[in-house]
Amino acid sequence: MKNTSKIIPCYAADTSGVCSALYELGGMTVVHDASGCNSTYSTHDEPRWYDKKSRIFISALTEMDAIMGDDEKLIRDTVSAAKDLAPNFIALCGSPMPMMTGVDFEAIAEEVQRRSGVRTFGLRTNGTHSYLKGASQAFLEIVKEFVKEPTERTKMGVNILGAMPLDFSAEGTINSIKEWLAEYGFELVSCLAMGSELSDISKAAAARVNLVISYSGLAAAQYMNRKFGIPYVCGVPVGRRFSKKLAENLWLAVQEQQSLYTCADRRTDEEGVQVIGESIFAGSLAAAFTMDMGRYARVICPLDTDISLLAKGDLDISAEEDIEKALNGGGTDGVAADPMYRYISPENAEFFETPHFAFSGRCYQKKALDLINKPIGEIFE
Repeated sequence: MKNTSKIIPCYAADTSGVCSALYELGGMTVVHDASGCNSTYSTHDEPRWYDKKSRIFISALTEMDAIMGDDEKLIRDTVSAAKDLAPNFIALCGSPMPMMTGVDFEAIAEEVQRRSGVRTFGLRTNGTHSYLKGASQAFLEIVKEFVKEPTERTKMGVNILGAMPLDFSAEGTINSIKEWLAEYGFELVSCLAMGSELSDISKAAAARVNLVISYSGLAAAQYMNRKFGIPYVCGVPVGRRFSKKLAENLWLAVQEQQSLYTCADRRTDEEGVQVIGESIFAGSLAAAFTMDMGRYARVICPLDTDISLLAKGDLDISAEEDIEKALNGGGTDGVAADPMYRYISPENAEFFETPHFAFSGRCYQKKALDLINKPIGEIFE
């Protein structure tokens, strides 16, 4: 049956994406789901849980609640918790059961906000999409609600958009991106949403350019481009040469006031290295393979993405059988992906392990790599 995985796991769901995106912002995230499921969102899909707590709650939806449509219980419990905790905001999101019963999260959010006095928004998640879709909604809502018109612009200010440990779990990776930006003369305004508080993010419109490092940050970048005229550049500074090109494009975006999809500005070839994963990171890594190692690469993206983030020849496929067919169609001499993909990859292909927390969780966490501005040829020797 199409889209049924026999060997590889599925990616973290959209609900986990919401929880991860909002984790450090001082809000309160409420997932409308059955009791016991909170461990999935707050611990299994969240490596920060062991060092820093966050206000992530579950509604403890019962079978009778679902049948009778008892929305009042969710509203009452959420308002009560908000009065005790005084969060910066409240985010409501759903799982498969509320989707099946037709819960109106936007209406519930409006009622919660009226009773609690805390800014509340409902997110259209249902647990059947990837974490990127949920995180994208969450980041967009935060930017819409809290980013204000700037009184002045930072000379070469930049925001990092789309930062989550689901995509960047290797210790120090986000800090490495910040150091790389500083090396090329940029001043960090905010990081959405790791290492920055809501007060920092509220000043994001003072930046001259946005660096989008994951598809989850693209919608927020596009909104800020329309609202504040801030251009954006899509890419992750992976490898030495691609990192330099990305930095040059950030400067170009400021000078020309145009947005650039650097991760998709590359040559692809179906023969060579197949890079599997989130489109911006995978595209950046594919470019690094070509620029640093002289090996042509193609991206296979099994996740939510935008056509502008893919180069001609890249594949936007998600079914296990389609991915396996693409990998084993002949000409694949290397695969760069989470180790779980090894089991459907050609036996004679060189395998470059790039653990992805959103895919394999803690299984390969100790092998996670910080590839930022480093010679990947030496790392993958």
